[in-house]
Amino acid sequence: MSRVIPTINTKGLTLRALRPEDFDRYAAIWEMPEVVRYIGGVPWSRSRAWDSFLRNAGHWQMTGFGQWAIEAQGTKSLVGQTGFFYGVRGLGADFDAYPEAAWVLSADFQGRGLGRQAAQAAHDWFDRVVTGPLVCRIASENAVSLRLAEVLGYKPMRQTEEEGTPVELLIRKSPPQG
Repeated sequence: MSRVIPTINTKGLTLRALRPEDFDRYAAIWEMPEVVRYIGGVPWSRSRAWDSFLRNAGHWQMTGFGQWAIEAQGTKSLVGQTGFFYGVRGLGADFDAYPEAAWVLSADFQGRGLGRQAAQAAHDWFDRVVTGPLVCRIASENAVSLRLAEVLGYKPMRQTEEEGTPVELLIRKSPPQG
């Protein structure tokens, strides 16, 4: 089964397939303390980044959706990732049964509105092509991502804990209206 990963262009960025030449930048992003602050808190090794990189690239093949590389206009390089995946985290049937949404930006591209632009474009595509409920999990202290999830239409499900850190589980049953 072969799947074509769509390219999405917005006024400030391009969502595109991950490429082999993206890996060094991908690993560098996941080594940034500012990036992992609310995602486990520990910079990733190249080995862990490689496993994640391959999982993200292969997810499209298995499910017909996945995560895109985020490329800011004029950079021609990876600045983050956004999209959807099945996490199979053991967080309950009400969470694990649905695709999980995620968004990550390099520390040097945060605070410019690109994360919102990228996540919105990915969600717009999902709503047209795949459809259905989505979930996400966000560290309780990550006010910026919690606000973005709210804008995208996510509602609280419950709080849990991962590695001693409080995490909010959220669900988006349908796109926000209006």
